Amino acid sequence: MPGTPKKNLMLFGGRAYPELTEEIAKHLNVTVTPQQAYDFANGEIFVRFEESVRGCDAFVIQSHTAPINQWLMEQLIMVDALKRASAKRITVIMPFYPYSRQDKKHRGREPISARLVADLFKTAGADRLVSVDLHTAQIQGFFDGPVDHLWAMPLLADHIRSKYAGHEITVVSPDSGRTKLAEKWADTLGGTPIAFIHKTRDPLRPNEVVSNRVVGKVQGRLCIVIDDMVDTGGTIAGAVKQLLNEGAADVVIAATHGILSGPATQRLQDSGAREVVFTDTLPIPAEKRFPNMTVLSIAPLLARVIQEVFEDGSVTSLFDGNA
Repeated sequence: MPGTPKKNLMLFGGRAYPELTEEIAKHLNVTVTPQQAYDFANGEIFVRFEESVRGCDAFVIQSHTAPINQWLMEQLIMVDALKRASAKRITVIMPFYPYSRQDKKHRGREPISARLVADLFKTAGADRLVSVDLHTAQIQGFFDGPVDHLWAMPLLADHIRSKYAGHEITVVSPDSGRTKLAEKWADTLGGTPIAFIHKTRDPLRPNEVVSNRVVGKVQGRLCIVIDDMVDTGGTIAGAVKQLLNEGAADVVIAATHGILSGPATQRLQDSGAREVVFTDTLPIPAEKRFPNMTVLSIAPLLARVIQEVFEDGSVTSLFDGNA
């Protein structure tokens, strides 16, 4: 019988960070598809969806926090289950791309694990990937299909602009590798100066920074130290102390992904930063928060992107044509 095909958006969430999935669902005015998900005694993961997904436009959300390998495997299993249940299109939403720091070989006999992750999702059945602030933009090329690389910078910059209006601001990259990002931040904040921290090393002392030197105008200014992720916090806490020693009036840290492993929370708290700003691409539990930490919601952005993808609209238009 002739019929008109109907598009059907269905939202699926892993167990790593259900609060983010629920918040995205509220913005989209949909419900999260119910599922069974549990671990066997030996650690194997089982997933089964409790509603028909045949012909649906599926969006599978997972935040890859610790233990990262468990949540990566769970999302792969969810994608496989959807493919085998005849979902029409499967879009993987990974706000933080796992293994993104392993995007190239530094020496011989090393893996390129970021490429492996892309291959795993393609094999599992993913048609599209969505991620926020990839460690390097080239990761988009690892997946054989559309990749939406979202920016958290407008969200973070809006917070900085509204809270610190009237301050003399300098945008600071914690190393020379992030200067292009610092330039984009400076443009967004209205053409502020930029600076970066130059690290000098002794070739006889590997993996150890001998001294730091601030390049740029920071004396008496509010310095915004920007980065894509904060893991153990050593580099960025050291950058804050260096800036304060160089005469900065105040320092604010702004980063997308708060991994916050091990001593990171204590290091950030003791660094002397006026404020530490993250988005909630990864869950930041109460015990890892402190009074001058601000966590901004990424859910509205992800919901708008999901809506655009579902309606075959333009994701790039959400970033003024620059994403």
